[in-house]
Amino acid sequence: MSHLSRREIIGHGSVVGATLLLGGGAGVAQTAAPPVATPELVEAARREGTVVFYTSTDVQVAEALASAFQTKYPGVKVQVERSGAERVFQRISQEYGSNIHAADVIETSDAVNFLLFKRQGWLAAGLPGDVVKLWPAHARDPDGQFAVFRAHLSVMGYNTKLVKKDDAPKSLVDLLQPKWRGRIVKAHPGYSGTIMTATYAIAQALGWDYFEKLGKQRVLQVQSSTEPPKKLAQGERPIMADGNEYNIFSLMEAGEPVAPIYASEGTPLVPGNAAIFKEAPHKNAALLFYDFIFSLPAQQLICDVGGLRSFHPEVKEKSTRTPLKDIKLLLADPVAIEKEAESIKQKYEADFGT
Repeated sequence: MSHLSRREIIGHGSVVGATLLLGGGAGVAQTAAPPVATPELVEAARREGTVVFYTSTDVQVAEALASAFQTKYPGVKVQVERSGAERVFQRISQEYGSNIHAADVIETSDAVNFLLFKRQGWLAAGLPGDVVKLWPAHARDPDGQFAVFRAHLSVMGYNTKLVKKDDAPKSLVDLLQPKWRGRIVKAHPGYSGTIMTATYAIAQALGWDYFEKLGKQRVLQVQSSTEPPKKLAQGERPIMADGNEYNIFSLMEAGEPVAPIYASEGTPLVPGNAAIFKEAPHKNAALLFYDFIFSLPAQQLICDVGGLRSFHPEVKEKSTRTPLKDIKLLLADPVAIEKEAESIKQKYEADFGT
């Protein structure tokens, strides 16, 4: 079997327990303790030389993270493989369906991915020490197989040169006004885990008829949630229905004429989980990198460079950004999303096209 769909994975799933299933790598014995960057682990990782990181985080952020890791641990190269969450999922399912184990560490913005990977028995247990000590319980798997590496918001936005602040939409429903017809850019839940989560959360708040009406607004449809902010900055569309908050921050700090909008109905919060594969080909490098990405320096980096939100309590937000506590949030249960994902895609494509 060369490829597993979501539905096939659900059907073939099995649950693994909370024992650390990494092992067999040079220099590091099997252990249930959180990974620690001991000299022995660092040396074993250097002998492996590489860690392969599959991620849906924006490539600029992922490469900055890789560079910081390589600076701290010279001799261990991070191979970043970045794509949208759905494409990452498809790649992993195809590889594992063909008994190919290329990835060491995975991170995506689709929380459902990790429910499926866990059920399939593909993930190793064992969380970094900072996660065990500092992360809230809802931000980590109870069996220790994954945790929230980053969180971000799916925001509305506008081009500040093309739309005055007072004229910009203030709510999701405002996007349905005739004046925005043909002027909106939007990402796709069939490609982006961020947009799948956001679509589910908004549908729960407003009902699916909201999307039926939005689909009639001649929306410019793109794929990844990283794309609408860039289209906004380029002036291809003056209004963004959804897209990554962290890309908006990055563009603003680069002097681009964009600004986020936090809708009055609420803004979807999207967790990005990370995990190590049980069959990671570079087991020690995987442990070292996994420990690193949850550390304070790495979490501060993804906040500063990428505008991401962190569950690390010592991370300091920039003063120019709206604190999370001041934003009305829309939350989505990944278990519920899992049940509705295929239906959401079908309904969405009926209203917006592929």
